[in-house]
Amino acid sequence: MDKLQQHTIDRDESVIKIRGLHKSFGDLQVLNGIDFTLYKGENVAILGKSGTGKSVLIKIIVGLLQPDQGEVFALGKQVHKLNPKELDALRLRIGFSFQSSALYDGLNVYQNLAFPLLMNLKNLTKKEVSIEVERVLDAVSLKDKMKQMPSELSGGQRKRIGIARTLILKPEIMLYDEPTAGLDPITSTEIIELINEVQHQFNTSSIIITHDLTCAKNTSDRIAMLLDGKFAKVGTFEEVFNTEDSHLKEFYNYNFIQ
Repeated sequence: MDKLQQHTIDRDESVIKIRGLHKSFGDLQVLNGIDFTLYKGENVAILGKSGTGKSVLIKIIVGLLQPDQGEVFALGKQVHKLNPKELDALRLRIGFSFQSSALYDGLNVYQNLAFPLLMNLKNLTKKEVSIEVERVLDAVSLKDKMKQMPSELSGGQRKRIGIARTLILKPEIMLYDEPTAGLDPITSTEIIELINEVQHQFNTSSIIITHDLTCAKNTSDRIAMLLDGKFAKVGTFEEVFNTEDSHLKEFYNYNFIQ
């Protein structure tokens, strides 16, 4: 299941650039000097224990939280300097795949996928919407589930539909929040393969927040290990975990399942 290196990473073009990022909540310092670059066409897995600030970092990248200090650039825009209209425009270029899949229970699969198009691209015809829905359903291999309700889908299918709904606006960056959480090993493998397919087929750059080392190893070009509010180590899976660092070894031994 090793990750295929068929895509092109442009290390001359960054899509996310973070410098000197700090964030605290009261006396709790969550991020303590983050420096990070995501390159065009690259998948990076951000690893760390619960409560280490992985989700806080993602929220700062999309402008849901303000940093206390430092700079965050996404697709060339300095995020915390944007006005609400500019921020909305940026978010249309960034897809966020939620851990819960975040589907509307009262809408069938087709309606769930059409919703972001109807909200954001109001000039599309009914036929154009239908074409786009079929395109992303095809990409996640669930074209036959179009009329089903979310409650009729398995956990893995809901996850796939959630990713499809994110893809429908053709984002340049994908943010995955714990994509394999709560899934059995076979379904996890399918989601891992889908993340790689999305990278190749849609030419996305992605951040994958996870504590699942199998997912990280098989989806990422690089791994960033978050410890004590900083990236303790950034590199390939082997570079990060071929180490005598007791914190990294402990994380590996606790989380990795062959």
